[in-house]
Amino acid sequence: MMRLGKRVVSLAFCGGFAALVGLFAADHAWADTTTEVVTPAIQGDVLLSISRMDDDSATKQLTLEDLQGFTAETFETTTIWTTGPQSFTGVPLKELLTHFDVTDGSAGFTIEARAVNDYMVEIPMTDATAGGPIVAYLRNGKTMSLRGKGPLWVVYPYDSNAAFRTEAVYSRSIWQLDSLTLKPISE
Repeated sequence: MMRLGKRVVSLAFCGGFAALVGLFAADHAWADTTTEVVTPAIQGDVLLSISRMDDDSATKQLTLEDLQGFTAETFETTTIWTTGPQSFTGVPLKELLTHFDVTDGSAGFTIEARAVNDYMVEIPMTDATAGGPIVAYLRNGKTMSLRGKGPLWVVYPYDSNAAFRTEAVYSRSIWQLDSLTLKPISE
């Protein structure tokens, strides 16, 4: 016997396999998760840490409420990972970094973005501009679960500029984001 969630299924014969697939599909919604509504974190949970490699005392930890306290930006765009246009709301990366005294003058740095599964990408400081990416905390007006690419996702307004529709930019569009580290660029 095999246990799936709250259901127990016996695979005594081939017909049982079809039943198993049906139960698995019902339990695990293989379809697009745009309608999934799951609160990403308990109120007050830290969702994002921001730090500088050159200053250990500069680490900031932000909750969803903290992120919602910044000026929000919302745009609609299509992505290569979802079906149809999606609405994203979040904090512009430029504003987030400026709030922590990281400015355009920090050209000697790069942004290391890390996901909960330790996937890591580097985002150049030149991407942190007006009209650039946001750290999205809402997709289609709802918080995003871990399974739904949340709770935080670096999203570019892909449809607004052909320069955002490149393999390099797609690779920087990290979901399940949990930390940003400002690193000096190696010489």
